[in-house]
Amino acid sequence: MEKNETPLGAAVREVEEETTLDDLEFDWGEEFIETGPYSRGKVARYYIALTRREDISLPVNPEIGRPEHAEFRWVNIDEAEAMTTARLSPVIYWASIRLARISD
Repeated sequence: MEKNETPLGAAVREVEEETTLDDLEFDWGEEFIETGPYSRGKVARYYIALTRREDISLPVNPEIGRPEHAEFRWVNIDEAEAMTTARLSPVIYWASIRLARISD
């Protein structure tokens, strides 16, 4: 997070910087889930957001000279669960429960 930035504000900024998505809607509010520590104690925080865009760009980060991500794709919950790591499995499960509330 940058100085005087909220966690949600940091997430919105990071998403736009790394994917060019600039229309996120947080219909689920500021509810989030965090991963357990990894990579020298780092903890990642996940929110659920909606975008109406399908076009994504993975721009080059000038600090590292390459995009921060190699690829993206839109998938459903089952596909996400099948391709995720054990560390992110609880995040996918958490999201699936919240998204299921919408369809009920």
